[in-house]
Amino acid sequence: MIGVLIFPDFQLLDASGPISVFEIAGRLAGKPTSIRVLSEMPGAVRSSSGVEMLARGLRSASGLSTLIVAGGEGVISASKSARYLAFVRTAAKRGVRIASVCSGAYVIAEAGLLDGRRATTHWRRTRHFLATYPKVKLESDRIFVRDGDIWTSAGISAGIDLALAMVAEDFGEEVSRQTARQLVVYARRSGGQSQFSSLLELKAPTGRFASLLTWARENLDAPLTVEHLAEKAGMSSRHFTRAFVAETGTTPFKAVERLRLEVARQQVQSSSEAIERVAHSTGFRDPERMRRAFIRAFGQPPQSLRRAARAS
Repeated sequence: MIGVLIFPDFQLLDASGPISVFEIAGRLAGKPTSIRVLSEMPGAVRSSSGVEMLARGLRSASGLSTLIVAGGEGVISASKSARYLAFVRTAAKRGVRIASVCSGAYVIAEAGLLDGRRATTHWRRTRHFLATYPKVKLESDRIFVRDGDIWTSAGISAGIDLALAMVAEDFGEEVSRQTARQLVVYARRSGGQSQFSSLLELKAPTGRFASLLTWARENLDAPLTVEHLAEKAGMSSRHFTRAFVAETGTTPFKAVERLRLEVARQQVQSSSEAIERVAHSTGFRDPERMRRAFIRAFGQPPQSLRRAARAS
């Protein structure tokens, strides 16, 4: 039986995503999966969106094989609940597979289950999480991390990735792939957290420079100087720089570097292409220049990110 632990102001997709994965996988495998939504108090639990989910009390959780802890706006309060923490600890002692989605990692960490273990959480929570739980070996750029019977995943939609990996363990890779096809998602996403997308991080990326940024991402081996971009936008260099900063929240130089970093990281992590060729094709030209940019942005050189991706 799969248990999904929620609390007031939980993130709806943190719970509904894994629920849908296990529901579809069980049907495809011919082994319908029993799924229970659990909360400290039985009844309707309001999510951060205002939509409510009906939950059972913690006492109805006997027979659990897996416990998935949702995240969301109310996670800090939930992580201070003695009943939640005791419930999670007891489940772990009984050999239940424990998992978290997004900031649900706070509950598991507060219960002491992540001390000395590898884990991940939503990238916006990284600094606070590290400061709060220094004993956790946080891997901030991972979609999900498994350390023994403890699984943690990154922001929101990554709960689907985690659940698909669990399905592969429970029912086999083929059922996991079929489930992913049914959901129209990747069976296994490559690279790190999708929330790091440079186009998404830029303020107002759908404004008048949207097409320019898309073009730049597709032509990273071009010079992409301010003069080059300004000419492409049909503006003077000075006016272009002022307008670009006002709309995107960053300079043209930094925006281009972020785009190059995003594509270079994807190539480093998901291909065996030589680092020198990646540097050239993404416009860094010099591998040393790309290495310094990686360390500034990700805290690791390209080779370390590649080794970590292959190990996972």
